[in-house]
Amino acid sequence: MRHPRHTRRTAGALAGAVALAVALAACTVPAPAPIDLPAQTQGDLPDDTVKQLQDAATHAMAAAGASGAVVGVWAPWSGSWVTGLGTETPGGKDSVSADLRFKVGQITRAMTCDVLYALADKGTVSLDDPITDYVSGVADLTSITLGELCASTSGIGSYSGQLLSSWLSNPMRTWNPRELASFGLGEARTIEPGTSYVDSDAGYLLLGLALERASGKTASQLLDQYIDQPLGLRATQLPSPGSEPSKSEMLQGYLSQRDAAGTMNCATPLDVTAVSTTTGYTDSGVVSDIGDLGRYAQALATGALPGQTDRFSAPLPVYAGAPSWYTTAGGAIQAGSLIGQSGGVPGYATAAFADPTTGLTVAVVLNNSGAGAGLAVYLAWELAALASKAAAASGETMPEAGLPWTAQQYHDAITAAAICPLP
Repeated sequence: MRHPRHTRRTAGALAGAVALAVALAACTVPAPAPIDLPAQTQGDLPDDTVKQLQDAATHAMAAAGASGAVVGVWAPWSGSWVTGLGTETPGGKDSVSADLRFKVGQITRAMTCDVLYALADKGTVSLDDPITDYVSGVADLTSITLGELCASTSGIGSYSGQLLSSWLSNPMRTWNPRELASFGLGEARTIEPGTSYVDSDAGYLLLGLALERASGKTASQLLDQYIDQPLGLRATQLPSPGSEPSKSEMLQGYLSQRDAAGTMNCATPLDVTAVSTTTGYTDSGVVSDIGDLGRYAQALATGALPGQTDRFSAPLPVYAGAPSWYTTAGGAIQAGSLIGQSGGVPGYATAAFADPTTGLTVAVVLNNSGAGAGLAVYLAWELAALASKAAAASGETMPEAGLPWTAQQYHDAITAAAICPLP
């Protein structure tokens, strides 16, 4: 069942700017920026489509060892499906509400790039500015630009794999982004800046520090000013130190780990909900809910925010030998006709994608990060393939565009990547 309050808010958020303007007028909140997509048909997706979507989601939950998930699927020509699945705790009785917030992980990267493009549009910075213009103590990075940090083509290493045990042993510690970035900066660089994509969480922290210095505002303030307020994302924030959401607002997050014998603990995973969002900062620190995340994916895909004309004009393969339809640019992923991003942080695996032409949108979170972000991505793509074939509502026309994969392909990929026993 949908949570009633969430249904009202999500429908308003994704039906279009006109409906939102009316809904928010009484609160004297400015209408969110319009997103140029087909209007969302009100009502649920067809029953047979919903059953397929639910079966896919519960299959992915089992594979990930997730007790709960929140899923949103919007097909403008057909309807929508927004729901919480499972329970808050493994074997628990409290059902997951679709209203719950969660850590979006590396979807934060796209948001950090949004701020970069907005500040470049204002003339505050240029994408070609070297990072050394704004961040001290990195004299050896003179050849690396802000644009390369956003595109993750700087060659700078990553820190998260080195610090997980520290986060788990002291989850509420506040981390300084410079300290975190230092672990990535200590890694060997294997490419010339600007030549290829190399995953770099430290690079997004440096970009956040540069944008703070250039603007005179905190990263939290920047994301609020250039993303949350313009898009009407009222559940989305980059928490500043000491302003973490309360536990009651959050979907509980878990981490299954292997024991000394190599057996994955799927029955009693570690509760890691309390791990501080300061571990992610402008790489992976944002908190949101499913309605906001769906709307954000639509804004990202359509370039609804300022300064994004050329954002996806020079995409790169996500990895050597990647399919031609799987590329990255501007802190985002392009998968076929879908544009979005995904993330995996302690407790959560997330993904959100939208089609800038048809408006097809999917957003998912699984509350166990033991398998990383991969299962959430596979689930999002499976859901997109299923929803793309949803029958048109009365008076609507089903779009002809398709995806370069089938739902069965990613259902099978989830089965192959499962870290916990499947039913």
